[in-house]
Amino acid sequence: MIRNLIRPASVLTVLLTLVALPSASNLEAQGKGTIKIATQSPLSGGQAALGEGIKLGAQLAIERFKGGLEKAGFRVELVPYDDQAKPDVGVANAKNIIADKDILVVIGHLNSGVAIPSSEVYKEVNLAMISPANTNPTVTDRGYGNVFRVCGRDDVQGVVGAEFAQGTIKARSAYVIHDKTTYGQGVAEFFKADAEKKGIKILGFEGTEEKSNFDPIITPVKAKNPDLIYFGGIYEQAGPFFKQAREKGVKAKFLGPDGLDSSDLAKIAGKAVVGMYYTSVAGPVSVYPQAKQFADEYKKKFGKNPEPFAAQAYDATAIGMKAVEAAVRGGKTPTRDAVTAAIRDVKHTGITGAVEFDGKGDPKKALYFVLQVASENPEKWGDNKEVKRLTIAAPAAKK
Repeated sequence: MIRNLIRPASVLTVLLTLVALPSASNLEAQGKGTIKIATQSPLSGGQAALGEGIKLGAQLAIERFKGGLEKAGFRVELVPYDDQAKPDVGVANAKNIIADKDILVVIGHLNSGVAIPSSEVYKEVNLAMISPANTNPTVTDRGYGNVFRVCGRDDVQGVVGAEFAQGTIKARSAYVIHDKTTYGQGVAEFFKADAEKKGIKILGFEGTEEKSNFDPIITPVKAKNPDLIYFGGIYEQAGPFFKQAREKGVKAKFLGPDGLDSSDLAKIAGKAVVGMYYTSVAGPVSVYPQAKQFADEYKKKFGKNPEPFAAQAYDATAIGMKAVEAAVRGGKTPTRDAVTAAIRDVKHTGITGAVEFDGKGDPKKALYFVLQVASENPEKWGDNKEVKRLTIAAPAAKK
């Protein structure tokens, strides 16, 4: 009989083989492919502290929210790109990103001057970009259907700064300095325009790309003796400026936008920035009650506190993944068009608050903060004092 021809060892081998064979459903799941979420931010150079925070915030969100997509049979991967805070590098990266058809969402950038030209590339293939940090109005005012941001705008942030300068600091005069970038000059111009409307005398408006020796600027600033110095730019440049200004005896109060919002500012400038004010569309994670668990997980996993915009990157990534899940419902293969369309309809309550996009891709309402540096210790940047918090609707689209 046939059964007599099968030895016990052979039976065991057959049974083990049958157990090891994947089911038809598992085979189908394994064959659905990979979904990639890209980040673009500076991961090297002087702005890497904020740029890495964006990448790591996105990484935590992918780990937290990938379960549904994995159950549907997809692998989910983070693909980080270093744009070096340089427009040409960002554009080159963007061309590589759109060539990889597995990438369905880009989380980025940090710098508006990099985001704007890079998003022109994403637009070619309707690839969604969700920005956690870009505040220049042009980012969304172009009306591109694939461009979104979860943060506020500089045409509001500059006004918030001017109102604080006039109403709280009681400044009667100000000297405005900017870094000549799309972001820094833009927010400085918005501050200047509104400050003048409010009766603050602008004693100077000057752009500089200098990074180390600020004597040629500090000398005329000190001679004009303004009540306030407003610096539109990024912490890596502002830090040396503030430090040298204090060393040269400048007594003015310091104010700037969220480009100064990094623990590296305290690391660079030390006690020179203690007591200074800055506005932010993000602020430290400590200002968001729902973000405590995120902050704890971030520190446990990466060995450091989250930088500003890390939490925004987490929420931006969560929105992107919700949209991808919507695009795969019913067993469909997700496309860039489907994901981009789904993002517009996402209503997400995240760790930084509720986000719902308007027709331009701005959040319908955004948070703006005024904060004060509490310590020269970079480890205590998250303890900076919240002076004011405002919820302001996005400006209407210009006709």
